[in-house]
Amino acid sequence: MQMIQIMAILFALFATSRVILRLRDRKLSTREFIFWMFLWLSVILFAFAPTLPQLFSEFFGIGRPVDLVIYLSILLLFYLMFRLYVRIDQLEQNITKL
Repeated sequence: MQMIQIMAILFALFATSRVILRLRDRKLSTREFIFWMFLWLSVILFAFAPTLPQLFSEFFGIGRPVDLVIYLSILLLFYLMFRLYVRIDQLEQNITKL
């Protein structure tokens, strides 16, 4: 196992523990918990089985697995940015009502 795989697993385990703690403190909804657990468990799975990204990239018709990771990361960032935008808009409306 390469050092980057070990680092990815350790980071994903740390992030998973944070997600569980935030759920326990009721600072995450069940939906958010499932989303983040899926993300971090996928990182762990890909770190243990480095051939999986190659299979996914071939399935989607993308040449290199790293390109697939970058594309998915960009999509994830846009989704999270949209969620933040909606949340900020809701907060602004609540402040205006006050």
